[in-house]
Amino acid sequence: MGLRFETRRSDSTWVDSVWTCTSDRVTAMTSVAAVRWGLVFWEQAGRTHAGVTGPETRTGTAPVPEGATFTGIDFAVGTSLRVVPTAALVDGGIELPDTTRRTFRLDGASWETPGPDDVEALVGRLVRAGTVVRDPLVADVLRGHHPDVSGRTVERRFRAATGLTRGAVRQIERARRAAELLAAGDPATDVVAALDYFDEPHLARALRCYVGRTVRQLREGAGGPLALDLDQRVTS
Repeated sequence: MGLRFETRRSDSTWVDSVWTCTSDRVTAMTSVAAVRWGLVFWEQAGRTHAGVTGPETRTGTAPVPEGATFTGIDFAVGTSLRVVPTAALVDGGIELPDTTRRTFRLDGASWETPGPDDVEALVGRLVRAGTVVRDPLVADVLRGHHPDVSGRTVERRFRAATGLTRGAVRQIERARRAAELLAAGDPATDVVAALDYFDEPHLARALRCYVGRTVRQLREGAGGPLALDLDQRVTS
């Protein structure tokens, strides 16, 4: 009973990770703040659905289609859809029309509905068609480079590409990593030091805000279904 996640990294520079999930007698979950937009496909009661998901700035409660099977694509930070600004997707998303087990519609065209092993091929087609685009400056900034433009320009382009500030991206990613480490058994003091939190209360506040869990709940696997793969079944 619950949500069963599996996540793998992608060799595509346009994709951060690909995930699958099945739900069993679950109707709601704790959502987790996230910095990436994505595409998600799910089957329930013989019907296939598709949607675009946006970055999430906080934790909350989200409905789960009972008995559904999901395939999701988390795109790399700095990529975006040509027809939908990422800022318009923050804390929201859209369901795509005319989805079947074979095809879905996006950006005025019909595309093959992918399985977990078909994601990179689909993304390649979306990129070649110009449906998925990216700002290379954002990728450079995330790699630690210092572009020859003003800080204001960097922040403006970062917001345009991601819908978030650089500070928000760092805070959310840090909290998610903290949750993974704590669930794996790392002591809170070690997590504070490793991720540069000021102290344990600072860590606790971040977890409540972005993950919706306490340190104890993460250690014990308590609190109900959570939209985060804490089993660390991450493959390449």
